[in-house]
Amino acid sequence: YQLAKFKENPLNKGKLLTSGLWRYTRHPNYFGNACMFWGFYLTACSVRNGWKSAYSPILMTYLLLKVSGVKLLEKSLSKRKPGYNHYIQSTSAFIPWVPA
Repeated sequence: YQLAKFKENPLNKGKLLTSGLWRYTRHPNYFGNACMFWGFYLTACSVRNGWKSAYSPILMTYLLLKVSGVKLLEKSLSKRKPGYNHYIQSTSAFIPWVPA
């Protein structure tokens, strides 16, 4: 919702969203996806042998961080968005944290 509202405003074209959730993490959507997969895993643990599904959230978190999500997007954003390198220095990439 926050990103959609930000992009809706023509004055924000080419700018970075650095407020709301994006103040605490550069990729709140990817973090939310990872939490969802870990939640599915915790639910699976409630049944016999459910713990064996641990590969799923581990793999998805790895993919989001190192392959298709954060890493890929950061490469293009650092080239396209002015000020993104400063944003990288002051804001957590994945887990929401207090800004530096």
